[in-house]
Amino acid sequence: MEMIKAVKTDLPRIEALITQAKLFLKKQGVDQWQDGYPDAGDLARDVNSGIGYVCKEDGRILAYTAIDFRGEPAYRSLQGHWLNEASYVVIHRMAVDNTVKGKGLAQKVFRMVETMALKKGVKNVRVDTDEANHIMRHIIEKAGYTYCGHITFANSDKIAFQKCLSQVEIR
Repeated sequence: MEMIKAVKTDLPRIEALITQAKLFLKKQGVDQWQDGYPDAGDLARDVNSGIGYVCKEDGRILAYTAIDFRGEPAYRSLQGHWLNEASYVVIHRMAVDNTVKGKGLAQKVFRMVETMALKKGVKNVRVDTDEANHIMRHIIEKAGYTYCGHITFANSDKIAFQKCLSQVEIR
């Protein structure tokens, strides 16, 4: 499994993964991503700005996520407390192909992002999700992230998490 920067030719597959994720969330009764976000423009901006990444195995794209080292403006309005104010990377818009859901791929993506962060000297990862997205909450908590509070992002209330990587080895 490799995680690499997405390119424009990956966009149709990325859009298909996001569409799968939207339908999956809807079936779970989760309102997240049911208002059009993220749309093709959001994903194209991710790719064009170099923050869109795909996970490939045997040439097949199995997952997508945005990995942003520029920070997240919405995180400044956290209702709660971050673990620290040091530099961080943000994980946004993660989608895993339905055919491999439940096989630990999301956990692998988190570990790959953490390794990438440490290689860049960044020792904090932040992520958010809808409160009702129990599956993603479980994945985040299982990966060792700490609940920090609430934010408003993409016109909805989210719960925010952070993990300090100072004790984590590069994998």
